[in-house]
Amino acid sequence: MQLLGIIAFVVALLFSVMVHEFGHFITAKHYGMKVSEFFLGFGTKIWSTVRGETEFGIKAIPAGGYCRIEGMSPSETIEGDDRDFYRASGGRKLVVLGAGSFLHFVLGFVLLLILFMGVGTTQVTSTIGEVSKCVPPVTGSQACTSTSSQSPAKLAGLQAGDRIVSINGKRITNWAKDVEIIRSSAGKALVFGIDRSGQKLKSTSSSSAPDLEITITPATRIINGKSIGFVGITNTFATVRSDPVTAVKQSVTTTGSFISASVKSLISLPSKIPALWSQTVGDKPRDPNGLVGVVGVARVSGEAVGSSKLSLSERLATFILIISSLNIFVGIFNLLPILPLDGGHMAVAIADEIRAFFARLRGRRRPAAIDVAVLTPITMVVFVLLAGLTLLLLVADVVNPVNLNL
Repeated sequence: MQLLGIIAFVVALLFSVMVHEFGHFITAKHYGMKVSEFFLGFGTKIWSTVRGETEFGIKAIPAGGYCRIEGMSPSETIEGDDRDFYRASGGRKLVVLGAGSFLHFVLGFVLLLILFMGVGTTQVTSTIGEVSKCVPPVTGSQACTSTSSQSPAKLAGLQAGDRIVSINGKRITNWAKDVEIIRSSAGKALVFGIDRSGQKLKSTSSSSAPDLEITITPATRIINGKSIGFVGITNTFATVRSDPVTAVKQSVTTTGSFISASVKSLISLPSKIPALWSQTVGDKPRDPNGLVGVVGVARVSGEAVGSSKLSLSERLATFILIISSLNIFVGIFNLLPILPLDGGHMAVAIADEIRAFFARLRGRRRPAAIDVAVLTPITMVVFVLLAGLTLLLLVADVVNPVNLNL
């Protein structure tokens, strides 16, 4: 199963690469630019076919892919062809360059929709799994003693299998949040609406009404200096699928969280390199929250898919979250304003438009486009730095891999 997870990760990664390149391809073709090649992989050509003016194919090293748009710089012009990329307007350049990252975000969002609507997520429910016999001591300890009083849930007659549908008339929609009503109501009486088969209230004929209404006063426990309401129930977990509207909201929120986390990770990346070095060449354990390379993510994916501690739906959900978050991160990373990344080319396109704007203000002709080839030395420096980091991550993932104990 672990090998299956690694293979699934590699396939998902290559699919993500092709989605990224397809974004460049489809927008470039839309604006009439010439796309001469669309390949998966690098190195020696294994197979290819020509469709129209574009050669599609596969190369020997499955380490990514590329979409070749002609005329990326003035030095790469096509004689007699005005469809060069660099001749396009600034807006069109930005659309073509940003389309790859945009589709990473779309793919990440769609994967989250599939997760929330189709697979479901493991959530704590309002169904009672166990009723505590007593109220533990007022400290943080969970152990009951001979002097402990019965728990409010036990005194009220709550049972395992009861489903809490409302508290003080408020319908329970998300137990993880609604349980705060109990925790903030120490010593205050609460009316619990309970669904229990065969115990329908005689006083109501409403099908939406709970079976029972039970008044319970949460006991007071002092934890970390705060008074916490305690009823004495342990709730069950279940795989919950969301309706379409809720799933969209959850996907938007989660995508936002992934974007925020990705930005923070990129900002803190330089500060984490020394720790990564010490974890690679020293004896320090690998930080699960530190830098991880593609090999490490593949291994974690395999560990998640092959875990015997997780249910099938939990394994699938974990895998989808990994691929979704990876797409969001790659989308953000590609927008960094450094060559040879898409963001670097976007920065050049923006600089061209700024130069053109000031030229118009001065009544001058639009200046020639910046030749990206002139920036090759800077591109090579960045490439070497990224290659060095990639190599360090590869070694770290092999000699001192991240272990999630799944």
